[in-house]
Amino acid sequence: MNGIPRIPLLLGLAGLLPFLWGVLTAISPIDGVTDYFQGWAVLADYAMVILPFMSGVIWGFATKATGKQATTLYVLSVIPALWAFFFILEETALLSAAVGFVVLLPIDYACHRAGLAPPWWMRLRLILTGVVVPCLVIGHLVSAPSFVS
Repeated sequence: MNGIPRIPLLLGLAGLLPFLWGVLTAISPIDGVTDYFQGWAVLADYAMVILPFMSGVIWGFATKATGKQATTLYVLSVIPALWAFFFILEETALLSAAVGFVVLLPIDYACHRAGLAPPWWMRLRLILTGVVVPCLVIGHLVSAPSFVS
């Protein structure tokens, strides 16, 4: 798919499965499946996993940089994990997560432009983010966690 190596593409697409499951079960909950494994909970929990994962990716790009560029990327690399920790909370969790994924794009683009990311990186990130963000927004609009009154 547009020069993206097969393994990263397949693994990236596989990583979308919990987001797709979350939005599908937010729209149409499955009887007999605990709330923890569907809808809002799946979307929020998985976003809490993937945003820190993306911190690690940016840290990896920073290891290829030097000087101020490296310092900047190391600092930026902690933002997705901190974002998940501080902002994926209760009612606004899914929207906050969506914002977190959108904010990652310019960082990824900067790494791409600096030659720190592989040439296919932005194509993959745009595909994945183009699925993740709508899943989170739709999940927010159609599902309400039990703590929302």
